[in-house]
Amino acid sequence: MTDVRHSASVDGVLHTLFHSDQGGHEQVVLCQDRASGLRAVIAIHSTALGPALGGTRFHAYTDEQLPEEAAVLDALNLARGMSYKNAMAGLEHGGGKAVIIGDPEQIKSEELLLAYGRFVASLGGRYVTACDVGTYVQDMDVVARECRWTTGRSPENGGAGDSSVLTAFGVFQGMRASAQRLWGEPTLRGRKVGVAGVGKVGHHLVNHLVEDGAQVVVTDVREESVRRVRQIHPQVDVVADTDALIRVPDLDVYAPCALGGALDDTTVPVLTAKAVCGAANNQLAHPGVEKDLAERGILYAPDYVVNAGGVIQVADELHGFDFARAKAKATKIFDTTLEIFDRAATDGVPPAAAADRIAEQRMAAGRA
Repeated sequence: MTDVRHSASVDGVLHTLFHSDQGGHEQVVLCQDRASGLRAVIAIHSTALGPALGGTRFHAYTDEQLPEEAAVLDALNLARGMSYKNAMAGLEHGGGKAVIIGDPEQIKSEELLLAYGRFVASLGGRYVTACDVGTYVQDMDVVARECRWTTGRSPENGGAGDSSVLTAFGVFQGMRASAQRLWGEPTLRGRKVGVAGVGKVGHHLVNHLVEDGAQVVVTDVREESVRRVRQIHPQVDVVADTDALIRVPDLDVYAPCALGGALDDTTVPVLTAKAVCGAANNQLAHPGVEKDLAERGILYAPDYVVNAGGVIQVADELHGFDFARAKAKATKIFDTTLEIFDRAATDGVPPAAAADRIAEQRMAAGRA
């Protein structure tokens, strides 16, 4: 008997991969190791500029779709985003991403990570992995035992350590550029900034903002994450959830720093901020959202541009990590963000479209 739901799901994935504007990927690998419970997807979008580089997401997919279908679609979207991110960051890397399916708190094990490392190694360097949501430096140390194309390792194991440090720094540079564009000064001093998600990246971003003199409001689904921020910065305000945060009166900047899809047809109409600049990947729920933001006069700093500090950090690891060198490159996110705003004004398009055009031109030149 045919599983109609399964067939429709497969058709949807194949259509995205081969026929949609969001597809065009070079390679998608489905990985399974029953002994360890590993189920994973590795998506390579482009190697036009060099080996694909992108992190490994470990996530339980529990939406209405089949978990496997949701994981494949997530990997495809994230890999494509990494191609654009790496191109805009000036790296000699294409884009790739991996997803391990399941709750990391329930199924993550040394055996599973080693099995995953063997799958990445089997690609012979076409894909270089790193940390992402649900994976950490210690996990990459385990993966690296089976795969030399692993970054985000601990300093003790020849790596750069926690890439969220420069991710947050890069977002802060993008936020400074947004302030320069809106208010004529590259500072958040005296501005009210809302940070949704104060975990791996968000709490570092709060540090930069407080040091710069911003008034910060935060929210997070994890109480311990909020508590950690408040212990260091008791002056930071807290609201119940993201729905409350986007409605905070007189908010100057909204920084989505959790999972993607934060900007959609529900949130954009009620957003009080004058600018959006955050660390989350794939913040735009669908391609029309950037136009909705522009029509409301909200300046959007493209996510894959401003959150590139982490990939800059792990890419540097492949050349013998030097933090000062990587930070200097991440500082250029300020200039890149301003370049995008200028291109958007010249072309008469939203910043997200301007960033895509620049990235696509760089990838096309790499293929030539």
